[in-house]
Amino acid sequence: MAYLMIFITAIFVNNIILSQFLGICPFLGVSKKISTAIGMGIAVMFVMTLATTVTFLIYYTFLQPYNLKFMTTVTFILVIASLVQMVEIIIKKSSPALYQSLGIFLPLITTNCAVLGIAILTIQKNYTLLAGICYTLASAMGFTLAIVIFAGIRERLDRTEIPESLKGTPIVLITAALLSMAFMGFAGISY
Repeated sequence: MAYLMIFITAIFVNNIILSQFLGICPFLGVSKKISTAIGMGIAVMFVMTLATTVTFLIYYTFLQPYNLKFMTTVTFILVIASLVQMVEIIIKKSSPALYQSLGIFLPLITTNCAVLGIAILTIQKNYTLLAGICYTLASAMGFTLAIVIFAGIRERLDRTEIPESLKGTPIVLITAALLSMAFMGFAGISY
């Protein structure tokens, strides 16, 4: 039951983008088309789960036992950047078609603060490895859900007549704020 609550809360209540405001750059920048939003969401889901698992193991194997907790952020950044590079190289060699379809998404994930944020939050919340992976997967699904919904709204906005003063960034920010407020309706569900 606890895992189910972690899962639901991470997707809807504490959505990584709309509630915790992590990962705003790809949310605003890669959400012009649903297809690119889905690609980014899947790439984030894979890298975020892998990165959180590895950083969790490094934290509890090396940083905490040797009293090196002050190195957490720097270590996590290096691990995430290294993992993204390794995954990019492996995918490029083993599946060129997948590499082409992911395109710019993999390098963009290196600078996505949501990946680092979830890795740190997993440690701060004192989750076990299994609970941390559940939390990470749910957070990545929440990221994907938010960015895909937002991309769908933006695609419709492109076909809608909008006042000149609201075109571009203003309507995007207003839409993001309204979407964030819509997700606040899930606030009654908590863990």
